[in-house]
Amino acid sequence: MKVILTKDVEGWGTLGDVIEVKDGFARNYLIPKGFAYPATQEYIRHVRDILNQKARKLQREKEKALELAKKLDGVEVEIKRPIGVTGKMYGSVGTADIAEKLAEKGIEIDKKKIMLRSPLRNLGSYNVQIKLHPEVSATIKVHVQPE
Repeated sequence: MKVILTKDVEGWGTLGDVIEVKDGFARNYLIPKGFAYPATQEYIRHVRDILNQKARKLQREKEKALELAKKLDGVEVEIKRPIGVTGKMYGSVGTADIAEKLAEKGIEIDKKKIMLRSPLRNLGSYNVQIKLHPEVSATIKVHVQPE
């Protein structure tokens, strides 16, 4: 029996694939669980429409990310932290601190999109990457200075 997948099914295919499976597998598992429809012209057209809508949505998200990347290009953030007698910084600077400073500048970024391998624990200037979209990223400069 030919079916068109409505979701990604591991080992069988991804959304929109037309595959040939045994009748029992299609009737007892794929179709009742909502993983597939019988491969009629109507269902194929329906799934293709869903794919087109997803593609348009992804394109809009990418365009928004590109606009935000232009806005972020060249932005510098200054974060002040207290230091001890030895010159060592108390605490660290994390993604939440950077997101907060960007919000003060009028740029709302989710802290999960800020790519830091580990919190900044030393004074200095750092280039920090912000992943806005799977294909779009921007780099900002973070200056950690003594209070």
